[in-house]
Amino acid sequence: TGAGDSFAGGFLGYLDSTGAESPSGDDLRRAMVFGSVMASFNVEDFGTERVRCLEPLEVDQRLSEFKSLTHFTEVPVAR
Repeated sequence: TGAGDSFAGGFLGYLDSTGAESPSGDDLRRAMVFGSVMASFNVEDFGTERVRCLEPLEVDQRLSEFKSLTHFTEVPVAR
């Protein structure tokens, strides 16, 4: 599907955009979210067609949706 490649591109692209030589934990978490968002667009169509025609507003909206789906204060550890 190319989702892994899109994830890697989004992840590494985000880290590069921070300009940090040594990314913080927050940078890595944000990069994981951005990579996941890019992968989610990729699986909506064949090849790179969907990602190729993305608009920045679409990415911003998906990031907001992703955040609302994954924002929680605590995750209990299964025992």
